[in-house]
Amino acid sequence: MSTYLSLLGQAFPPKSQFSVDDIPDLTGKVTIVTGGNTGIGKETAKALLVHNAKVYVAARSQEKVEAAIRDLKNSTGKEAIFLKLDLGDLKSVKAAAEEYLSKETKLDILFNNAGVMAPPIDLLTTDGYDLQFGTNVLGHFYFTKLLLPALIATAKSAPDGKARVITTSSSAHVLTSSLNFDTFKDSPARRKLSPFDLYGQSKHGNVVQAFELARRYASEGIVSIPLNPGNIKTDLARHMPSLQRSILNQFLYDVEHGALTQLYAGTVPEAVEFNGKYLVPWARVGPTRKDAEDPKIGEALWNWLEEQVKDI
Repeated sequence: MSTYLSLLGQAFPPKSQFSVDDIPDLTGKVTIVTGGNTGIGKETAKALLVHNAKVYVAARSQEKVEAAIRDLKNSTGKEAIFLKLDLGDLKSVKAAAEEYLSKETKLDILFNNAGVMAPPIDLLTTDGYDLQFGTNVLGHFYFTKLLLPALIATAKSAPDGKARVITTSSSAHVLTSSLNFDTFKDSPARRKLSPFDLYGQSKHGNVVQAFELARRYASEGIVSIPLNPGNIKTDLARHMPSLQRSILNQFLYDVEHGALTQLYAGTVPEAVEFNGKYLVPWARVGPTRKDAEDPKIGEALWNWLEEQVKDI
């Protein structure tokens, strides 16, 4: 019952004590927002630009990102930068990280924001992984791993000694069973699960991986914070039937609310104290499932993820 009460509290949170006006000046900060061309990611990029950060928008479609960059320039007067990234293709992830590192020596904030939700079961990544786990967890893990040298170097020279990795999870991460490693790639076990089960598992994986990153790299100045952005109206639900979507939309918040918690985690000075904490709407530390915090599960997932990317 407590799990469902917690979810209810996150679905209908109290008024936010944090607003985008509370974001400090980010002049000199370099940031990446994966999936920054749409939804919560685009709103996050907008707020970062308004507060003078340099923003890379990382996504697959150059056409869509360039349209988003035009919109952002119209609304902020500032220009974001396109970084081509397909999280469902590990070679593309490597190319994106190499492209970024060829242009920048520092990275202050990485927003691992992009995600896919409940696509048809037949859809897999280029490398044969479940599309949701491969995109939401493995792709982001590999991207973060390749960018860690820049994050660590930035932390060393930062006034507060920190660089941040902010991971967008979901309240759905508490609604699935524990991680089933046999379902991360296509298998009979995977096909017994529904697309939404696989979505919840991928969001659980986000939290486990973010907590493990926090444990492993706190001493290097890395602040790793996973979060639930809230129940937000975005095109993430594009694979759902239209009737379900129209009903669901009655209970969803706008993207401006959806960006609040990750902007808080990524920008305000006090949030460096939340390394390895889970945030909930709006901009609050909240509860997560106990097994997400288990170091043994974190180590097992980390080792599996490392194994997948060792020969890319």
